[in-house]
Formats: sequence, structure tokens, C-alpha cells
Amino acid sequence: MTAVVAFSLGGTLAWAQGDDYAEVNRLVRAGQLGEALTKADQYLAGKPRDPQMRFIKGVVQTESGKTTDAIATFTKLTEDFPELPEPYNNLAVLYAGQSQFDKARAALEMAIRTNPSYATAHENLGDVYAKLASQAYSKALQLDSGNQGVPPKLSLIRSLFATDVRGARPAAATNVAAPAAPAATAPAATAPAATKPAAAPAAAAVAADADTERDVEAALAAWAQAWSSRNVSAYLGAYGPAFKPPGGLARAAWEAERRARIEPRSRIGVDISELNISVNGDKATARFRQAYTSDTLNVTSRKTLDLVKSGKRWLIVRESTGS
Repeated sequence: MTAVVAFSLGGTLAWAQGDDYAEVNRLVRAGQLGEALTKADQYLAGKPRDPQMRFIKGVVQTESGKTTDAIATFTKLTEDFPELPEPYNNLAVLYAGQSQFDKARAALEMAIRTNPSYATAHENLGDVYAKLASQAYSKALQLDSGNQGVPPKLSLIRSLFATDVRGARPAAATNVAAPAAPAATAPAATAPAATKPAAAPAAAAVAADADTERDVEAALAAWAQAWSSRNVSAYLGAYGPAFKPPGGLARAAWEAERRARIEPRSRIGVDISELNISVNGDKATARFRQAYTSDTLNVTSRKTLDLVKSGKRWLIVRESTGS
């Protein structure tokens, strides 16, 4: 199985805004990888440290089968911008494709250390551990072919990679239809009178869900606006008392870290798009694409926020990136 099938490349850093990025993006989507690489090199001749274009170049090199060059590109990115998790993840994918699973594991652990809520890196790390387990079981079987406990374990691990498990995953349900009403047992003449009253509560429930979704969307907009305006108090206030910071950080340590990242910036922009909200009573989950820009960085990523209703407010209780 190839690295692309077994592991997930991170492409979220690549598609930054701007004419040059858009042009390289267009060339990649058109399958014109040679032209895309040339365009990237031309841009980097004038701005050699630009992280977005360097990331794009690494992705293009990967898609072009230039693995050695891509590894060099992503390695240099991790050295120059150690705070970015995506280059570590893509470096791990390339190492995994060469069956260098120890190197892949080390790179993914760095990605997770940089961003503990990076779901793609966690998933890839699980795949790497499975591959390492397969190697260990195979070695154990070579050393002791009579060990009856090893073959079932090895078979189970190999079955994980027998097909593209990602392609077999069910799509997330975004709109769940209401269950059909039970068949009426009353005489036919009275059936209309029995079924008509049900329409009003159903319509009311739909309207209530729509109102709730608007409230959640408003809470997200306020959170993004507070972040964009560097209003740290309002930003932190969007997180509920039950919020658990990623990586096991204490709440106070996490808040201090966020304050240190936000306050020094001269400019921050946070835009939300492709928003999907699901509500279940006083709980809600919001999945969206987040475009973050600042005076030092320009990154786009997938994000998931879990919220709970507290009084009249919707507060964030869980946050994950790359999911």
C-alpha cells in the first residue's frame, strides 16, 4: 500500500490566499505538476523563506514522485518553522512510504507536540504503530514459528491495511430525517383528524432547531471576532468551565499560552467557512474550515468545536484541529 493510501497528507497549509498561490493551486488541480513546481520555484526565488509556498512545493514534489526532494523540503520547513505541525505530518507520510516507520513515528510525535489537537497526525501515528506492530510480530514468527499466539495477531494487523479503510468510512450525517409516524389504527374517517395535530409540533421543532443553530453560529462569530480583534478576555470567555485544553495542559497554563500567542501580534484575522452545525439538546458540534492570518503566519485548517449551552450562552468545551 502506498503512503498516500495508508496515511493522510496534510495540505491545509498550502492553499493560502493570493494570486501566486491560486495559480499554483490551479496548476496542481489540472495535473500540471511540472508547471506548478516551476511557478513555485520562481516565487521562492524572490521570497525564499515563505512557508506557504515552500509547503506547496513539498506537496507538488510528493505528488510528482520526487520523494527525496520532498523530504528535504519538509525537513527544512520543520527546522525554520518548528511551530507548524503540517510539515512534520507530511514528512512522516514520506518516511512511512519508505517503510522508515521509526522516523515516521518521531515526526508525528513532533507534529502532535506542536499541536496536540491535530487529528490527522494522531490517526497517522496509530497507523504507524500498527505497521511497527506488524514488523514486530513478523520478526517474532521468524524466530519462533511454533508460537501459535502470533499468527492471529499478525493477521489482524495486516487486515487493517488490506484495503483502503478510509474509503470505507461512512459519511457523517448532516441531516437526519425524522422517523416515520406509526400506521394509524383508527378508522379511516377519523385518520385525518388524528394526524393533522402532529404537523404543528414537527414544524415547531424544525424552527427551534434553526433558531438554535443560529445561536451557535452567532457564538462562533463572536469567538472569531474576539480572536481577530485580539480581545483576549472575550476570546477566553468563549470557553466554558468544562473545557479541557489539548495535550493535558492545565487551564491556567493554556490561557497563559493563548495570551502569549495572541497579544504580541499586530494583526490577526480569523475567517470561518463551510460551517456545519449539528445540535442535540443543549449540546452542539460545529465543523468548519478556519482561515487564520497574522503578521507572521497564514494557515487554513479544518476545525471541530463542541459546545454546551450555559444559560443563554453557547460555550466551547472541546476543540480539535484537522478533523
